[in-house]
Amino acid sequence: MKALMKILMFTVAFCLFYSCTKYEVTVPFKADFVGTYMYAGPDASCGEWNPDGGVMWGMVINEGTGTGTYIGKFNNYFEFCCEFVSGIYPANHMVAYFTAANGDILYVSCAGQVLNGRLDYHPDDVNSYFKDPFVILGGTGKFEGATGSGYTDDYNRDSYPDNSFHHWKGTITLVKGTR
Repeated sequence: MKALMKILMFTVAFCLFYSCTKYEVTVPFKADFVGTYMYAGPDASCGEWNPDGGVMWGMVINEGTGTGTYIGKFNNYFEFCCEFVSGIYPANHMVAYFTAANGDILYVSCAGQVLNGRLDYHPDDVNSYFKDPFVILGGTGKFEGATGSGYTDDYNRDSYPDNSFHHWKGTITLVKGTR
């Protein structure tokens, strides 16, 4: 009887320990979303706006909806600085996130350059595109502590109001077992 009790106590202790243990799992990540430019223009926080001098640092705000692995349907919000002449958008002023239907938020960041034109596989009305790295910066709910990275395959079309189209692929590392 004592041996059975020891086995039972060991099993209970093991189950309690295991159920409270955090571990990470890295899986493929894919997000497809469409956005609308809510604002694109001068903003003092981004830098100099001097069209005559060939420098036009401004703010871009883009909102939309999409679907992604491990997030399902989501709303997206991007706010970032961009130099409109060169197309460069650094990550030093970027607020970007996906909000899942259940309210969990996944924070992301990216930086790169918007290029004029289109790639062969883009629709005919594409006027610019960007293929840049992105980084996952954590979040709330099931995305707390999440990390990851990948590449964008994004483009802008002449259509309105939805004129930015985004296709992200990479990996996400989720922290599991937190209670």
